[in-house]
Amino acid sequence: MTTKPVSAGTPDLAAARRESMMGVGFGLSAFLFWGIAPLYFKLVQHVAPVEILAHRIVWSAGLLALLVWVMGRWREVATVLTSRRLLLPLIGSATILAGNWFVYIVAVNEGHVLQASLGYYINPLVNVLLGMLFLKERLRLPQSIAVGLATTGVLVMVAAAGEAPWVALFLGFSFGFYGLIRKLVRVESMVAVFIEAAVLVPPALIFLVYRGQTGGGSFGAVDLRTDLLLIAAGLVTLLPLVWFGAAARRLSLSTLGILQYIAPTGQFLLAVLLFGEIFTPVHMVTFACIWAGLAIYTIDALRRS
Repeated sequence: MTTKPVSAGTPDLAAARRESMMGVGFGLSAFLFWGIAPLYFKLVQHVAPVEILAHRIVWSAGLLALLVWVMGRWREVATVLTSRRLLLPLIGSATILAGNWFVYIVAVNEGHVLQASLGYYINPLVNVLLGMLFLKERLRLPQSIAVGLATTGVLVMVAAAGEAPWVALFLGFSFGFYGLIRKLVRVESMVAVFIEAAVLVPPALIFLVYRGQTGGGSFGAVDLRTDLLLIAAGLVTLLPLVWFGAAARRLSLSTLGILQYIAPTGQFLLAVLLFGEIFTPVHMVTFACIWAGLAIYTIDALRRS
């Protein structure tokens, strides 16, 4: 009787492929959701951005606490909370994430969705730079050309408008650093997102209580629709964030960069076709440079894959 030789690496390879496919699924879900997210923030445009941010934090933390309890993850949470090596980076990522959320809300509410989409278009190229600086990744020639084209596009806008597109730059770089920290910190996605939200809850609650007592709050003071929309901020925040965290743990930064095109494309289409934001010749040149850079970057990444 003969037996077939079994390759020792085959099970590991199959498991790695399953993990990769799960990562792609999580990434697609997250970025498709983020692509249409401006629709939600337009519905709560009458609420102050900082109050929307506080509600995002509080309600998402509540939902996460429920999920952690249902899934029996409190022991993992306790492990992270008692480890400075794990907790301090997550406090940093939470702070970065709160800043990213706030600037994005302001951008949508003030009619700068086009610039927000620009920020998330340059984010994959920001990831390339961060990979080079912090993960010891070397820039290949196509990546260098792509980064150069994106830089050229930003400089065109600076020269034409007389100032840098700060919203776009902040969103692109803040989300890049957030993804980098989550890539380096070996904490399960659900637990990490819960801890990030939890450390932001105390200041958010203090603000909401103060806002309510001074008569400036919208929750319970406008109408039932507004209250329900603010409560829904938890779900709108939680779902794509958990999906992104799961994708970041399973995929390389370059693969995440490719999937990230989905979100700014959705935002770009909403800005131009639905929200009526003006797409000027300067925008055309800037976006063309960045799209060209992204095309080169994507072709290079796919060819190497």
